[in-house]
Amino acid sequence: MLIEWQGYYLDGQTATRHPAAIRITQTGLEFTTDSGAPHFWPYEEIRQTQGFYAGEQVRFERAGNFMEALLRPDPAFLTALHRLVPGLAQRFHQPKHRSLRVRLTILAATGAVAIGSALYLWGIPALAGLAATRVPIPWEEKLGQAVANQLAPPELRCVDPTVGKLMDEITIRLVKPLPESPYKFHVLVVSSPIVNAFAAPGGYIVVFQGLIERTETAEELAGVLAHELQHVLQRHATRMLLQHTSTGLLISALTGDVSGTLAFGLESARTLGTLRYSRIMEEEADAEGMKMMVAAAVDPAGMIAFFDRMKKQSGEFPQLLTYLSTHPNTEDRVEKLNLLAAEFRQTPAKLLPQHDWNDVKKMCRVTTHQNQ
Repeated sequence: MLIEWQGYYLDGQTATRHPAAIRITQTGLEFTTDSGAPHFWPYEEIRQTQGFYAGEQVRFERAGNFMEALLRPDPAFLTALHRLVPGLAQRFHQPKHRSLRVRLTILAATGAVAIGSALYLWGIPALAGLAATRVPIPWEEKLGQAVANQLAPPELRCVDPTVGKLMDEITIRLVKPLPESPYKFHVLVVSSPIVNAFAAPGGYIVVFQGLIERTETAEELAGVLAHELQHVLQRHATRMLLQHTSTGLLISALTGDVSGTLAFGLESARTLGTLRYSRIMEEEADAEGMKMMVAAAVDPAGMIAFFDRMKKQSGEFPQLLTYLSTHPNTEDRVEKLNLLAAEFRQTPAKLLPQHDWNDVKKMCRVTTHQNQ
């Protein structure tokens, strides 16, 4: 075994690496530098800061007036240290334990991945679902307003007062039969040829002009609104955002921090624009939306006709995929809607009888259209 080991000494005052001859004694490390100056470091004053992994140089440090350091390029010095002074060397890394350290590190990493996966797959969705049922209505309203301001900024909204009045009239007709609604609903029309509509938390519904122009009757638009209103009432949008955005939003919901929701408006808007509701959520919005239309004496055939036509035309008009991508249209959707509608036999009352729907569709028409 070597008696003297070659290394480098850093005095803590300059960046110069001084060659040093290092010797292991029973009480500490002795070394001399190229200048011939002797040094002695007691083991209890030394701490190891590098040399725990393969290929990493060994570094010992000693704090005094300056942070001094000794460097060795390989772990053989550590092995000799443990052999010559086994008791005192326990404070330093033992190279022969590296394989165990690697195995423990891999095991710990695997465990962390497993725990993280479990939280992502089950823990966070469960917590998001619980939080969505308990968050205060003012918190949802603030978040919904922040999201709507990002995806439907005021400067892009249709400002025609007649359109706003008609959207309110349809919404009031749909909501009126409900025993009680905790939300005040806002339907915002965006003057854009995009064929889409979505629900934001807290009662905000955004409808793009392109979708309105795809409807043939007021009842068809009512079917879309009933579906989106149910996403709000069932808190689907809130639950999805809590599950897929940052944990900060989830914490804000659990604590009821209304002021904190504004900070997550942009993040939530981006997330909401790419989310796909689960099949269960879509079926719930369909079924409850259908019940809403029947209870309001609005012809349920409007909802069926619109969704059926969108499904059939999606191959011919690719722009329709914008709506279908966030509202997945399952193969048996229309069939289920027909079964639901068949259970109700009352005579519906026409929506907006004093207006020609073709004229209504033109009120917020944009000057530049996508190819249709």
